[in-house]
Amino acid sequence: MTQSDERDTRPSRPEVALIVGGGPGISASCARLFSTEGMKVAVAARNPDKPVLEQLEQEHGVRRYACDAGEPEAVEILFQSVTDDLGSPTLVVHNIDGRMADIFRKDITEANPRLVREVLLNSSFSAFLVGQQAAKGMLSKSLDASGHRGTIIFTNASAALKGYPKSGAFAMASHGKSGLAQSMARELMPQGIHVVHVPIDAAIGWTQDDGSRSHRLAGTTVDDNMADPDLIADTYLHLHRQHRSTWAFEVVLRPWVENW
Repeated sequence: MTQSDERDTRPSRPEVALIVGGGPGISASCARLFSTEGMKVAVAARNPDKPVLEQLEQEHGVRRYACDAGEPEAVEILFQSVTDDLGSPTLVVHNIDGRMADIFRKDITEANPRLVREVLLNSSFSAFLVGQQAAKGMLSKSLDASGHRGTIIFTNASAALKGYPKSGAFAMASHGKSGLAQSMARELMPQGIHVVHVPIDAAIGWTQDDGSRSHRLAGTTVDDNMADPDLIADTYLHLHRQHRSTWAFEVVLRPWVENW
C-alpha cells in the first residue's frame, strides 16, 4: 500500500500544511514533500528570510511567515494569516525544541534561570500556543469522510525520553512538550484530530550545498548513522494519512546504530 492509498477518501481541494520553526532540516524536508504531494504549505520562523526558506518559496511556492512562537498574540495572528491566505491548516507541525547553546553542559547550580525560562517559552510553551490554535481551527471543521479533522505533530528530542546530566532545562522543556502532546491526544483524538509525538533520538544530517549530509557537531554522515530529514518527512506524511483505526500517538525515530 502506498502513502497515497492509505486514506480511502482524499480531499477534493488542496490541504493546507503549516510548519512552525522553519530551518534547513526537518522543516525544509517537510515543506518540499508536502508541496510535492499537492498541499499548500506555509512555514513560520522568527526570521522568515533565511536562504533555505527563500529557496522553498522560489522552488516550491511555500509561503513564508514571521512569527515568534513563544508569543500568544503572534501565534494567533499567524494562524489567522495562513487561514486568510491559504485556508485553514489540516496538518500542523511544531518543529521547535527551544535548544540554546548556553544552556547545555551546565551544572544545575550554574544554569541561568532567565535562560531556563526562555528555553521553556521557546519549546513547551510555544508548543502549547501552536497546538491550541491548531485545535481551534480543526475543531471548527466538519469531519471528513474518513472521520478526520486534521493532524498535529510535535517534533521532540531525546530529552523527551531521558534527562541527561547537565541538561535540566532542556529535559524540562522536552518532557513538558511530551506531556502536552499526550494530554492533547487523549482529548482531541476522540474528536477526529490526530495528535502525534515524535522524539528524534539522533543527530539529524541534512543536505549541505555540496550534496553531503552532515550535522554541525556530529560531522558528515557515514553508513546511515544519522537521521535523514527527508525520511523523517516521509514518516510525518505517513502519520498524517493513517487511518483512524490505527492512529499512532508516539513514534520514536533513531538510526540503527544509535546507542539508547
